[in-house]
Amino acid sequence: MSKFWSPKVRELTPYVPGEQPRERLIKLNTNENPYPPAPGVEAALREFPVDHLRRYPDPESRALREAIAREVGVEPEQVFVGNGSDEVLALAFQAFFCHDRPLEMPDITYSFYPVYCRLYGVMRHALPLDEQWRVDLEAFAKESGGVVFANPNAPTGHGHERQAIATLLSRVTDSVVLIDEAYADFGGESAIPLVSDHPNLLVTGTFSKSRSLAGLRLGYAVGSRELIEGLERVKDSFNSYPIDSLASAVGIAALADHDHFEACREAVITTRERTRGRLEELGFRVLPSRTNFLLVHHPDIDAAQLFVGLRERGILVRHFNTDALRDYLRISIGTEDEMDSLVEALEPLCT
Repeated sequence: MSKFWSPKVRELTPYVPGEQPRERLIKLNTNENPYPPAPGVEAALREFPVDHLRRYPDPESRALREAIAREVGVEPEQVFVGNGSDEVLALAFQAFFCHDRPLEMPDITYSFYPVYCRLYGVMRHALPLDEQWRVDLEAFAKESGGVVFANPNAPTGHGHERQAIATLLSRVTDSVVLIDEAYADFGGESAIPLVSDHPNLLVTGTFSKSRSLAGLRLGYAVGSRELIEGLERVKDSFNSYPIDSLASAVGIAALADHDHFEACREAVITTRERTRGRLEELGFRVLPSRTNFLLVHHPDIDAAQLFVGLRERGILVRHFNTDALRDYLRISIGTEDEMDSLVEALEPLCT
């Protein structure tokens, strides 16, 4: 540790992203989309007027917010945009959860949430999943410093229906309920239609997964105007221009191609369910998933051993070395050919 670091920095344990390998591997470890972005994205990149880059972008990202608003059925004033949903989430933790009451979240969910809590000094109350590894909505207290969870949940894959979220919101009314919908397009049911009736609901989303734009870094939040204004106040306190002009043009182009979006989404879902069956035939327990990944466990073979064995065979998956997930592998859904290679590599490891 450096003597120049502040005490807060010394105490941090940063989030560790999935490995981005330099060698050529079948990459099933970071939940990226196996299919390319919409054709309009390439056109937007090719036709973008380079001269525009000498000027600052629109600080309100109005055109992009309008495109997102049309897509999800809200007003532009109810939309906030940022550099990936991780940035949007970080701003939300600053805006809504830095106070004296603990923030409630599942004990197994997106591992960036505890990192934000440590960074911003947010008290955290972690609640266990239920016996079926689902987020237990009834466990969240009526009064707390807020609620945050992913729906569908990561890395477990289960997703609650909108009505279950509405029931939660009818009970938790005096603090912000933040629902991270990074994976909702792969079989989840979005809570965005509930925003109009629940001023404390904030829903975040990303272009990284279903829109195949993980390399662009583009995310958003949808909520009441008062919540969006809170996010804007935090954002404008350190960066008035979060979305660059090129990213905005690409995001708008991605939203415009509904046919490509639906085709890629359905392909991932179909491959996911086919892979589930094949893994179960090999003896794996596979948790139900509404995402573009599967969380799997083999009762007879160590998960770390499987992870190493797959890597030796040119396939990279995710192994979380934590007490709760040590026996599990998270496998991103790739193309049909990539998943065939996965199963073929697992066969000798499971016999």
